Amino acid sequence: MASVKDFSVEDKLKSLLRLQKIDGKLDEIQILKGELPIEVKDLEDEIEGLHARQLRVEEEINGMQEFINQKKEAIKEAEALIKKYEKQSENVKNNREFEAINKEIEMQTLEVKLCEKHIKDATEEISDKARQLESAKKAVSTKEGNLSGKKGELEKIIGETEKEEKHYEKLAGDARAHVDERLITSYDRIRKSYRNGLAVVPVERDSCGGCFHAIPPQRQSEIKLRKKVIVCENCGRILVDSDLNDSVEVK
Repeated sequence: MASVKDFSVEDKLKSLLRLQKIDGKLDEIQILKGELPIEVKDLEDEIEGLHARQLRVEEEINGMQEFINQKKEAIKEAEALIKKYEKQSENVKNNREFEAINKEIEMQTLEVKLCEKHIKDATEEISDKARQLESAKKAVSTKEGNLSGKKGELEKIIGETEKEEKHYEKLAGDARAHVDERLITSYDRIRKSYRNGLAVVPVERDSCGGCFHAIPPQRQSEIKLRKKVIVCENCGRILVDSDLNDSVEVK
């Protein structure tokens, strides 16, 4: 097989033009898919984030439940101490002992009240977290339904176009092999510069087929000779004559 440097400028222009038409076919397939691939990815990311949020809320609820259980145990211990001190108060020998026991009872009573407040606050917070959890679950369910629908649409399009897409990708690879790297780099750069992806365009009605800027007759004559790569002075697209454009077909 001949190397790229052995191909004439005309051969390279034909390969570039062929590549442009192949890429145009691939662009049409991407247009058919529309925003579905992006929408699917966004929904997957959202669902992943909601699952993470759901897990975090569940862990917080479990942590608060454990906190409540600890406070309930603390109440039991405090109440046991209160009973113990109350029993001791029956056998006090002087006021000093009586006051000391009363102080201990007061402290344990305050401990019970404080624990009860902590339990009340934590219970309210659990209720709030439970509402958040339910909201997250509903959001996940809704998003998963949307994702299923979007995936179904995308898979249908992929199923219908996969064979065609692979065919054009192979043709594109073959066309690129017939053009030197410098030209391919320029071609890719120009394609990215325009939303319609047109980097190689024919001269039509004495104008550039991309930006419709007028091409002088002398310039058109040079383009028809196919001896060098000529670009539009206005938009930078690679120009070919209409005969060459019509001769290159992609099936």
